[in-house]
Formats: sequence, C-alpha cells, structure tokens
Amino acid sequence: MSELTQLRIVIVGGGTAGWMTAAALGRFYEGASVTLVESDEIGIVGVGEATIPHIVTFNQALGIDEAEFVAATGATYKLGIAFEGWGAPDEAYVHAFGQVGRGIGLLPFHQYWLRARSLGFAKPFGHYLLNTIILAGDRFAHIEREPENPLPPVPYAFHFDASLYARFLRGFAEKRGVVRQEGRIVAVNRHPTSGDVASVTLANGTQVDGELFIDCSGFRGLLIEQELEAGFEDWSHWLPCDRATAVPCASVTPVTPYTRAIARKAGWQWRIPLQHRIGNGHVYCSRHVSEDEATSILLANIDGEQMAEPRTLRFTTGRRRKAWVRNVVAIGLSSGFIEPLESTSIHLIQTAVNRLLELLPRGEISEFTRESYNARAAFEMERLRDFIVLHYHANGRVGGALWDELRTIEIPDTLHQRIELFRETGGVFPSLDELFDLRGWVQVMIGQGVMPKRWHPLADTIEESRLRHFLEMTEQAYVQEAARLPDHGAYVSRFAPMPRQDVAAGASA
Repeated sequence: MSELTQLRIVIVGGGTAGWMTAAALGRFYEGASVTLVESDEIGIVGVGEATIPHIVTFNQALGIDEAEFVAATGATYKLGIAFEGWGAPDEAYVHAFGQVGRGIGLLPFHQYWLRARSLGFAKPFGHYLLNTIILAGDRFAHIEREPENPLPPVPYAFHFDASLYARFLRGFAEKRGVVRQEGRIVAVNRHPTSGDVASVTLANGTQVDGELFIDCSGFRGLLIEQELEAGFEDWSHWLPCDRATAVPCASVTPVTPYTRAIARKAGWQWRIPLQHRIGNGHVYCSRHVSEDEATSILLANIDGEQMAEPRTLRFTTGRRRKAWVRNVVAIGLSSGFIEPLESTSIHLIQTAVNRLLELLPRGEISEFTRESYNARAAFEMERLRDFIVLHYHANGRVGGALWDELRTIEIPDTLHQRIELFRETGGVFPSLDELFDLRGWVQVMIGQGVMPKRWHPLADTIEESRLRHFLEMTEQAYVQEAARLPDHGAYVSRFAPMPRQDVAAGASA
C-alpha cells in the first residue's frame, strides 16, 4: 500500500465546499481514506447560486455529464453579469464572459475602440462583445466551433441550486469511496507533541481520526480559527457591506441567461434565475440601512411570488491570515469571504481544491508546502478583493451616503496603480495567477466610467476607414450569430429538464 492510500483525510463540514472537496478527492485519489463529517442539525449558507466558467472545467474534470448535472441542480446557463445603476443610477453595462471584440493587429481590441470612440463612430463597448449580444436576446445553445470559423467561442457558467449541487456531489463522492459520518463535533483533539489535530469527537462519542483535516465548517472556522487561531485580515474598511438578506420567488419568463447586480440605496440586489425558482438577495451595509428596510427593498423588487421567508446572513469581508495551519487546510467560507458581486465564492472553493491536490502530502507536511499554499491563496484573494473594490470605488451614484463614502476611500495601492495606469494609457496587465484577466478589468472600468485619456500609439497605424469597417463587421457578425440561437429557457427545458421531484425539494431548500 502506498503512502498516499494510507493518508487519512477528514473533511469537517459538508455543503458546497465540503462535497466539492470530497468529490475531487474521491475522483482523483481513489483508494485513499476520505471521511466527511457533517451534522443535519447545522444548516448551510446555501445562497450562492451563480458561478463563472471555471465550474465547467471542474465538472468536466470529475467526469460529470452536463445534462445530468443541469437536470439534478435546476441549473440554467449564465453568459455574464448585468450591472445596473453602478456607473450612474440610470446606466447599465454587462461584464460578459469570453472574448472582447475581435483580434486586429498587435493590440487588445479596446485600444482600437478607444481611438474609434475619439473619432466619433464607436458604439458602446457592449456592441462588440458576443456574449453581451447573445444574453440581451435571452438566447443560448452549446456551439461547436470549426477551426476555420473566425467567430469566438461562447463560454458559459451556471446558475444552480447550491444545496442540490451539494447533494449531487455527495452521491458522486460516496460512489467513489468517500464515507459520510453524521454527527455534531463537540471536541477537537490535538496531538500531545506535534500540536497537530489528531481527531474530532462527535456528540455521540464517536472519534474520527486523521492525518490531514480540511475545514469546511463555514464562517465559524471550527478548526482553522477556533482551534488553531489562524487570525483574520479584515477588509471591511474597503468593502463595508456586512449583511445579505435572501429570498426565493417563483420563476417568470423569460429565463434570462445572466445574473443581475442592481445597485440599491446602501448596497446591491442580486437576481439569479433557476429552472424552478429565482434566487434574490440584497447585500448591504448595516451602518447605512436597517435590516427591516433592506428586507423591504428586496421584497419590493422581486419578480414572482415569494416562496419562503427572507433569511439574513451576517459576514465580514476578509481572509484568514493563513489558510493552511499545521495539518488543517481551510476551504470555502472558513478560509475567508469576499461578497458575491462577481460570483466567485464557488470558484474560490475550486481553486483551493486544485491547490490541495497539487500539494497533497505523501508523508509529513513540510513548512514549504504550507507556505506555498498560503502565499498563493493570499495573492488570489487580494487581487480578487481589488477587483471587487473597483466596482464600488468607481461608482457614479452621487448623493448616496455609502456610495459617496466609497468613491473617496483610500483604496489598496495595487488597485490605485492599476486604475491610474488605465486612465493614462488604456493599459492593464493582470498577472497570470489572477482570476480576472484583461477582459474583465477592461469591461468593468469602461462600464463604470474609468475612461483612458489616450490609447496605444500603434492603434493610429490603421486607416480610419478600415477601423470603421472593422467595427461594423464585428458587430454585424455577432448580431447574426446571436440571432440563430434558440431561446435560453426553451433550450434548457429541451436539453436537461429538471425532474419534478427535485422541483419541490429545491423550492424548500
């Protein structure tokens, strides 16, 4: 028996984080001992229902059939996020997945668009984004591109019921040897000499031993914080929203293939369409609006019949100072939290699982392993933090107390430098390790009015008539492509209709 198969891994907590971790370990390390401990007495957060395209890669790596997944989780497709009222109360833009414009010359598309804008013939930026045009018509279909086809791919993500996804992954993981242990943890036991976590004791007296523990216990961080005191870096001075009230409502048509992020008095509202319901929530700052008022704002702005009582969550934005301490790795909310503005919570679980798989020890855990994991986790969270702060800082909602405050705060130096470089030159250069690349940064900055003063000089080497023709042909090709796609809701219902027994289960989750 190899050292790997002898490694006993204990996952503390279920939900999306726990079962994503369990599914990946069960799939890629079959034969290893993996036990997941969760209690039916403890609820899960379970309101995160929007994702980004990386989830498609995760499911494919596990070998999950997409139609089966879509049917089991009440999923719909997502092509981007519509931000309404962030630049100014009456303005909107889309942060769309996929390619921005089309390639021409050596420069990114937006540099040529900036020059065309100065000449007076460029349309708004979204007219040159294929996914933005497709989602505006509420359309979707899987598209297989031929190599000679000049049109870009149509990357997508999902909206799904997080509780149903956890249930789906539980079945997947258990078939691959993961053992679920029901019970509430009442004690954490440490090794007398090393100080590592040796076992956890359940309320019924059962003791679960392990060499590596994965903390998926949510905000409380049962192992990583309550036991090992990893510490927490508070980012609420940059991201002061600290509450979220969520409520589901009945579905309405059309079933839109995008998330809506609608700016409100002291925060923003999400709208996430699933097959069997619409997920709604209001993220807000409790210093500027009460829970009662925030709930009233939310209920006054939902589309269908209310399906449950509103539920409020409290949170502090930030990260654990160390996500891997001794023999405990924090994954999910236990490792930190950045509000769901760009649908990144599930992605952060995915990247943490990837790092764990890359660094899974074959013996004693080295300090170099922990340091590598923690450095990469910190970098990812800090760059993502900057991207979320950008949305708030570059707002145009003059006269709102929270919004005025956020426009004038001192932002992180890393973000300040990026904004100023873009303003001066139109250049933005994310590192390869960042989640959001040039396409995301450009869309959000232009969408919220951070407009460069100039463009790259190479953009001037193309004749004006050729540039005009290029923009016209790009928009025309994308409009024609979008027009041939079917209605998104009709496509989902044909591709993977949700079984009726899961509709009722999902509505009450």
